[in-house]
Amino acid sequence: MANLIVDEGNTLCKIAVVDKSEVLCEVSAPEFDLAKVAELAGQFSIEQAIVASTRGGGARICKQLRSKIERVLHFTSQTEVPIEIEYSSRQTLGADRVAAAVGVVCEMGVKDALIIDMGSAITFDIVENGVFKGGNISLGVAMRFRALHEFTASLPLCSATEPNQKFGNSTTEAIEQGVMQGVLHEIEGYIERILAKNGKLSIIFCGGDVKYFVNRIKNAIFAPRKLMFTGLNRILEYNVSKNNI
Repeated sequence: MANLIVDEGNTLCKIAVVDKSEVLCEVSAPEFDLAKVAELAGQFSIEQAIVASTRGGGARICKQLRSKIERVLHFTSQTEVPIEIEYSSRQTLGADRVAAAVGVVCEMGVKDALIIDMGSAITFDIVENGVFKGGNISLGVAMRFRALHEFTASLPLCSATEPNQKFGNSTTEAIEQGVMQGVLHEIEGYIERILAKNGKLSIIFCGGDVKYFVNRIKNAIFAPRKLMFTGLNRILEYNVSKNNI
């Protein structure tokens, strides 16, 4: 029996079919597509699902899913998870941050980590002894490019590229490298400072913009893209075992 995982992020709604720790199928679109779910349900034996949303559409998606799938878990701040969370405002803690931490601890078996998730925002989260301790949130790559374009009179909208450690000799190149090298230096600064305090932490990267920095960050683990899906799947299975659905 496979599980359906719905991860509605700020930019894309990602859907996966997961059996244990194996992602059997993955699709994404700007909005949730119930027709695609019906298609997947016809291909796989799906009896339960979990929905996580960072843009407030979780309840709506759950309502639609319940017409196709028997058991649906809406992942909220009240949902039980298989790791301890030490965060003073749990109700505002993003589902993506929790799912990544669960994936790191329960799927990868890493109990001490700095998790750097590079999506619409960049999050820096600490897990120590399997406990989520908290972290920081910074502007994502695309958001930085948009800010330079939208809050100035004449700077063009540029896009991500690999940081090359050089100074730009055109405005476009100056913006591209200014943003990308700025992100790189920010990441390197976090790693240096955090490891100085706790040298046993593993540095784990995930998220869509990781691909631009794979060749620039040393001594780090670049987690598979499925980490978010398997983390959410673990949360679903945990709540099923406790009869919380």
